[in-house]
Amino acid sequence: MKVLMLTNEFPPYTYGGAGAHVEYLSRELSHLIPVEVRCFGDQHVEKGNLKVKGFPLGEVPLGAPKPLHSVFGAVQRCWQMNADGLDADVVHCHTWYSHLGGILAKLNYGIPLVVTTHSLEPLRPWKREQLAGGYDFSLWVEKTALEMADAIIAVSEGTKADILKLFAVEEERVHVIHNGIDLHEFKRVPSDGVLTRYGIPTGNPYVLFVGRITRQKGIIHLLEALPHLDAGFPVVLCASSPDTPAIAAEMKEALEKASAHRDHIYWIPDVLDKPSLIELYSHAGVFCCPSIYEPFGIINLEAMACEKPVVASAIGGIPEVVVEDETGFLVPVEQYEEAPFAPKNPEQFAQDLAERLNQLMRDPALRQPMGNAGRRRAEELFSWTAIAKATQALYERVIAAS
Repeated sequence: MKVLMLTNEFPPYTYGGAGAHVEYLSRELSHLIPVEVRCFGDQHVEKGNLKVKGFPLGEVPLGAPKPLHSVFGAVQRCWQMNADGLDADVVHCHTWYSHLGGILAKLNYGIPLVVTTHSLEPLRPWKREQLAGGYDFSLWVEKTALEMADAIIAVSEGTKADILKLFAVEEERVHVIHNGIDLHEFKRVPSDGVLTRYGIPTGNPYVLFVGRITRQKGIIHLLEALPHLDAGFPVVLCASSPDTPAIAAEMKEALEKASAHRDHIYWIPDVLDKPSLIELYSHAGVFCCPSIYEPFGIINLEAMACEKPVVASAIGGIPEVVVEDETGFLVPVEQYEEAPFAPKNPEQFAQDLAERLNQLMRDPALRQPMGNAGRRRAEELFSWTAIAKATQALYERVIAAS
């Protein structure tokens, strides 16, 4: 049995949880079966059972408006991935950017289609700011792929419930297989070179945020919480890759407003490599995930594996990762049921975030056992080896059924 994975992200061009998922899942699966990854870029890897081939954007100039460039670029690469020929027994797609490729593979080559839902487009209406009319295309291609897929992998029970609510799919086609973490790589380290590089004082625990500058990740809500945070607590924001110039400007304005009333805010606008991220996790006091939409939240697992307690929004798949009063705190957030899915009371959400952050930052004796419990939970439930075996078993079932 051979699997073909189609994905937008793959190292070195990884910017989110989906890219990390494909990287580690493909590696672990290659210990069990042949795996070919086709991705956006110029990658070329051949290592044992794992083959990776990147598909760069073509040289034909795009005359479409700039927000549509990524959409037509995805379409171009998806047909190239198929036109290249394939010999796999099953095709497995990750994120809507690759879904057209999966549809073409299923229809043209007659192989079963598996789709992992790292997020759901109907629940990310702010993407219209980034994609303009391309957002309507993303809605269509995701719906088409999910409703014709032989199997759908939901990364959490919360995501499974969303799939069944939003799409015409039978429940037996939806399977929950959580994201995972590389426990040998993500672990607490003593080195602190990244702190020195960005002028962050060593030896003083800080509140840490890691994520893209996007409405989904809720960084603006964290900035709005800072006036309620004790003045002496440093805050490190590892925030990059804004979705749009508008949200970049909004982030800058909110940061300037917060900085006018408190010191010790450190913004890292760069995409850091893994060793640097692990150093940031290792020296933090508390990790904060203020997302307003999060199907799983692999970023919380990374922090937990580095023995850090987490303060996170009680939404989506996060409560399946972070255990209230055991590995951190979950902050309730009442959201609008329709777009834009923002908190109904953002001021209250910001205050509640700050209250929980203060509680942990003030009490090292509380932080330490929660950090230890987070590491144990990551070790017991979220290894990539177990996830790869569950995924292989699903492939076998859909191939047999087809």
